[in-house]
Amino acid sequence: MTSVPPSAPEPRPEKMRVESLRAYFGDALALKGISMSVPERCVTAIIGPSGCGKSTFIRCLNRMHEVTPGARAEGAVFLDGKNILGDDVDPVDVRRRVGMVFQKPNPFPTMSIRENVLAGLTLNGIRPPDPARLVEESLRQAALWDEVKDSLDRTGTSLSGGQQQRLCIARCLALEPEVILMDEPCSALDPIATARIEELIHELRERFAILIVTHSMQQAARVSDFTAFFYMGELVEHGTADVIFTKPTSSRTEDYITGRFG
Repeated sequence: MTSVPPSAPEPRPEKMRVESLRAYFGDALALKGISMSVPERCVTAIIGPSGCGKSTFIRCLNRMHEVTPGARAEGAVFLDGKNILGDDVDPVDVRRRVGMVFQKPNPFPTMSIRENVLAGLTLNGIRPPDPARLVEESLRQAALWDEVKDSLDRTGTSLSGGQQQRLCIARCLALEPEVILMDEPCSALDPIATARIEELIHELRERFAILIVTHSMQQAARVSDFTAFFYMGELVEHGTADVIFTKPTSSRTEDYITGRFG
């Protein structure tokens, strides 16, 4: 009996597409013409040594790069088919649709847990019709509700490091983003808190396109569906995580993931 090879997996719908993206700090070129796609409801890990452009890349995806004095980006970043780098696009709207979670948990120190969740809306002059419900839903999505539901008036900084990072994720989720960017979200956390954030990423991937910058090859292999290897401002290789970590096509990728440099 002849065996039938398994059918190829269906291609994932594209949420974002980057074309010939170049990013500058003054005259210094940080990204050298990056082109890649970001599929919906998947996790894409961005890996590479320090200074290779990983954080600059994801900051371009929600137009935070241009906030740095002298910084600019050229090329195109499409979100649902529209170039968000265009002059006719409001950067504030982009940052609502493409949320960011930073390396170090950054809850607002003078705000309560409740106020921290709603901070993004408050700063944009948006009042949700049912704030209490939104706070609960966001904290539930961030797997934090059961731990803080009886202490919502405590300051966000009174929480542990891992809880603070999940609070920041809840703050991001309250804005109802479509894409979530995470810039080394576990680098300041202990192993237990890191495992909880990784579990949360697995849960959130069912609803969002997620890009995560990480220095940990083990973490990238655990959480990502796709992986992109950056080196000296260039995209060296981009593909499914299992291929990148077992059969990379570039010798530079293999050298990096096996620890020969970086």
